[in-house]
Amino acid sequence: MGGVDKPALPVAGRSMRDRVLAAVADAAPRILVGPADPAPPDVRVTREQPPGGGPVAAAAAGLALLDSDATTVALLAADLPLLTREAVAVLLGALAPAGADGACYVDAEGRRQTLCGVWRVPALRGALARLANGRGGGLAGTPVRALLDGMTVREVAWAGAGPPPWFDCDTDQDVRRAEEWAR
Repeated sequence: MGGVDKPALPVAGRSMRDRVLAAVADAAPRILVGPADPAPPDVRVTREQPPGGGPVAAAAAGLALLDSDATTVALLAADLPLLTREAVAVLLGALAPAGADGACYVDAEGRRQTLCGVWRVPALRGALARLANGRGGGLAGTPVRALLDGMTVREVAWAGAGPPPWFDCDTDQDVRRAEEWAR
């Protein structure tokens, strides 16, 4: 979208970033990786290294700010304007039974929506350490599928009312469509 700060774009009067943060309003702590000016006072902000290094580098930066006793984390793209608390609760419910490292939505074509998921912190930390060791410490440009390789993932089909919570905005047309759905 021409270098614009996509998560700052408004949908139904609120930035996509604020809409995603509202979907996890009951999480503690809430961590935002990327530019955030301004960020709500209760949100911890950091940047991936290098800035723009991709979602795996962002996940590593965010996990570094988690409290040491954290067991579960939501990894969410900041351009998911239709994400709701209810959609996050469905993912948490799917993760609750033992045996899975994470839960994420899967679309009608069977594609995992991995940046709309919840994950067990030890599994993510282990996967990040494995990747960093295999890549000489750097995570920039690493595909998310490499992070999740070997992890047990529960795939969740969206059965709720309304549009899919993983709908992300990569174009102006996507923003317009989200705006229509959000009304």
